[in-house]
Amino acid sequence: MQLSPFKLERYFAKYEFTTEFLLCSSDCEAMSVADLLALEPGAAEAFQNVWLGYTESLGSPTLRREISKIYSTVQPEEVLVFSGAEEAIFLFIHATVKEGDHLIVHTPHYQSLSEVAKGLGCEVSSWIAREENGWALDLDELRRLVRPTTRAIIVNTPHNPTGWLMSRADFDALNRFAQENDLLLFSDEVYRESEYNPNDRLPAAVDYGAHAVSLGVTSKTYGLAGLRIGWIATGNRALYEKIASLKDYTTICNSAPSEFLAELALRHRQKLIDRNLGIIKSNLAVIDDLFARYSSLFTWHRPRAGSMGFPKLLKGDVETFCDDLVKKAGVLLLPGSVYDDTHNHFRLGLGRRNLPQAVGRVGEYLSRW
Repeated sequence: MQLSPFKLERYFAKYEFTTEFLLCSSDCEAMSVADLLALEPGAAEAFQNVWLGYTESLGSPTLRREISKIYSTVQPEEVLVFSGAEEAIFLFIHATVKEGDHLIVHTPHYQSLSEVAKGLGCEVSSWIAREENGWALDLDELRRLVRPTTRAIIVNTPHNPTGWLMSRADFDALNRFAQENDLLLFSDEVYRESEYNPNDRLPAAVDYGAHAVSLGVTSKTYGLAGLRIGWIATGNRALYEKIASLKDYTTICNSAPSEFLAELALRHRQKLIDRNLGIIKSNLAVIDDLFARYSSLFTWHRPRAGSMGFPKLLKGDVETFCDDLVKKAGVLLLPGSVYDDTHNHFRLGLGRRNLPQAVGRVGEYLSRW
């Protein structure tokens, strides 16, 4: 298996822990273990008694039961827990395809959603989200991309990095299309429950039927990236068992403290959702003001969900701009080239409390730029 360097992760490796302001983070504001334990009486004492032995490979039964409550039709035995969403992606691809198979992947996207399949010798077609359409996907284009060797469609909504949210009518149609064509639908839903208007929330793909796999994680909407807990939910038993068997060759099982804390967090997930949406909405007002003041330099389609957006730099080269900004202002933005974008976009994170201070630095930089 040959994997290309992970562009986004290599970029972060240079700057993430040495730069004062990360204005491109994909996750929401984290919290301390103490603050998380304070959500529930007795949790701190219970945490001290967590047994530090091996855990169940599938995930603890109580954690899987809590995760299943996120969905409408899912049972705990249809949930499989991983050490982060990345492991879930990696093993889904290995369980689904072989050399010569074909996948269709929503683009731009998190690199592993296509790179793992390419590394296995698969062909990947990009189902392109275009800015001129407000980052929406074209279902007619999807129909043209399908081949006899197509095994799965991979979609991400709410979307990283644009913050786009598919309409209910299109999501219904996408699920029907997958079912009618006997295709798996892998739905990356790590930003689900972060919709700015809860009425816009889509059903989880898994709740449409056994053709679908829903991906979730504690990192994004819930702001608990350090727990490294992700999961899939699917009613496809054969696929579930295959992925579970492959996990024996990766992490085998998850961290016991992380599973305890993830279960606690999900019991109180609405509090975490409300907290992080409050931060995002406050930050959106700051960004709206910045882009209004510098409308000759930036444009964007305002996101509808999640903790990021994908603005466009109208003057100059975005890689040069991002490099100069981090060196001179101590503010990190992520050039769209890490997503193979060639249209001068950059990823902007909206989920951190210090965004107003970071934007202040950006304003000072732009006044001299």
